Amino acid sequence: MAVILAIGAGLVVWKKKYGTSAESFNSISKHEIELLLADVAAKNPMGLKRLADDPEMKKKQLESLKQLMAFAVTAQREGFADQPANKQELNNIRDQIEAQSYDQEINKDKGPMPPFGFITEDQVNQFWAENTHEDEFNKFLESKIALLKQNNPELAEREVSDEEKTQAKEWFAKVKIYQREYDQKAKAGELNKDFVEKTNLQVKLQQAQYLARIYSDELAKKVKASDDDINNYIAQHAELDPKEKRAKAEEILQRAKNGEDFAALANEFSEDPGNKNPKGEAQGGLYSNVQQGRMVKPFEDAALALEPGQIAPNVVETDFGYHIIKLEKKSESKDASGNPSQTYDVRHILIATTYKDPENPTARDMPVKEYVRQKIETEREKELVDKIVAESGVTVAEDFEIPQVTDEQIQEMMKKQQPGSMMANPDMEAPPAADDKNDQKKPTKKGK
Repeated sequence: MAVILAIGAGLVVWKKKYGTSAESFNSISKHEIELLLADVAAKNPMGLKRLADDPEMKKKQLESLKQLMAFAVTAQREGFADQPANKQELNNIRDQIEAQSYDQEINKDKGPMPPFGFITEDQVNQFWAENTHEDEFNKFLESKIALLKQNNPELAEREVSDEEKTQAKEWFAKVKIYQREYDQKAKAGELNKDFVEKTNLQVKLQQAQYLARIYSDELAKKVKASDDDINNYIAQHAELDPKEKRAKAEEILQRAKNGEDFAALANEFSEDPGNKNPKGEAQGGLYSNVQQGRMVKPFEDAALALEPGQIAPNVVETDFGYHIIKLEKKSESKDASGNPSQTYDVRHILIATTYKDPENPTARDMPVKEYVRQKIETEREKELVDKIVAESGVTVAEDFEIPQVTDEQIQEMMKKQQPGSMMANPDMEAPPAADDKNDQKKPTKKGK
């Protein structure tokens, strides 16, 4: 549950997943928020202190939680939760969370053990001896395989091995054994009330994440910018129109055709950062020993269509700008697989059409069309998300109390997380590196 609130990171719904009635996701109450925060206090007191000290962080967390629930409600209203595979998976989520929570609760004082490690082989055998679970297991397995293949098309033709099916049956049995015990004891009032409430909340949030992920995949298609959208936007914003840069490239091309030294022109005009060596010395626009397939296709097609010494007759356009190209040498070689290929030496002059987002001064320059695509899709996304949240009717409580965190709690947690500490939480992972979507490839090379 600490992960659901995701202190300091935000819960990203768009990019980039209690039952299944719509009412289940319509609200997050004050009591539920406080249940979440109590869990955070135990696992991440430093993060909770940051939340208490930063009203803007608190606001963003609540907005993200509201978006999550709004997506889940909308997915239900539009029938996604009733589709057979999704309906089965929502049940699987409930069963697994209840079973795992129950496992942790009843065995918390028995020492370390893998999930369901205290369930015996005899219990598993007895479960299957009831002869009433095969159909349920087959539905479980079918839904898991369908979701796996849906999320990873490379596995579309892969068959489940007998060993994998045996492992799945054992896992399914153990989940069902503990889920059944949990359900019986919860209904009989034999379990701690707070524990049951936390478990229900975890089910609610995990099911909401699943539905939100499905629905966001569908909505991503609605915000996608077409080539016409991009070109129309550029035409309406003179600062993005590259016609002046193309005119400059055409002028340089004509000078090269007229016999001016190509390397000197490259050193004077090229905006390719690759024209400088590590010492900062200009290279005359030269790339040596280029393996066929490394450069972007329009550039490479134009270069390999030439004979050594020739200059491409026209300016070549790529996402990075306008290129004036001169082939110096072609050689036969072999690629990494030993197949016949070519290497070549080529000079080029780049007049860049990349653009820096004025609203993000730390971002790198990017191809103007990519900048426009992101801008259009981001604006559409925000408008659509705001509409979904407004129409969903979801409410998230804001009048909750954030538990006080002491310095002693923070120091104790830091001790537990010291490298090599026997008390360190083996499930905790380092935060992922930031995904800088503006980190572009080198202008003329693939994968660089």
